[in-house]
Amino acid sequence: ACQDHLLAMAEAAAQLDVATAMARLAETWRYCRPDIREDTELDITEGRHPVVEQMLASAQDHPFVVNSCRLNPTDRVWLLTGPNMAGKSTFLRQNALITIMAQAGFYVPATSAVIGMADRVFCRVGASDDLASGRSTFMVEMVETAAILNRSSASSLVILDEIGRGTATFDGLSLAWAVVEHLHDVVGARVLFATHYHELSALEDRLDGLS
Repeated sequence: ACQDHLLAMAEAAAQLDVATAMARLAETWRYCRPDIREDTELDITEGRHPVVEQMLASAQDHPFVVNSCRLNPTDRVWLLTGPNMAGKSTFLRQNALITIMAQAGFYVPATSAVIGMADRVFCRVGASDDLASGRSTFMVEMVETAAILNRSSASSLVILDEIGRGTATFDGLSLAWAVVEHLHDVVGARVLFATHYHELSALEDRLDGLS
């Protein structure tokens, strides 16, 4: 019985610890209370990356540049292009993090946020191999991309960073093109897709829900 009381006290203390920590974080860094909905809207105004923002502040570097993201049923796939260090990967990750934080019950780093509930958040970012298992960077990328295509739904949020860069340019472009088309036409998920293949911008004229 004594053990049960101690465990109950520890659980209560843990919940209080998380609640107070998140309240202090929200107050210190000006987080907002998100509006959680059952649709597929994702409307984040002046969003920030919770980790990068604090790192820039502690280094007394330039302040974090805020970004807004507005996805809805008629504009649900965003294609991002730009040079290295432009902030594409940060933008992808901050919107995924804001979605996860909101659904966990936390305030989020933004001026305002409307978060349509996501059944899953999928992410394919970074280049990493698995040589011990005999899998190259490209193989790892394709296995993870295949899992996303097979498991995502119209309620999912998908972030993809430079799909196809692990192989020849034309092959990579073809793969990226096909992945975007499948997510748009078949899955219908909300997608943020960063790429160096500027040729993909032609998809804006072919796919109604892509910008």
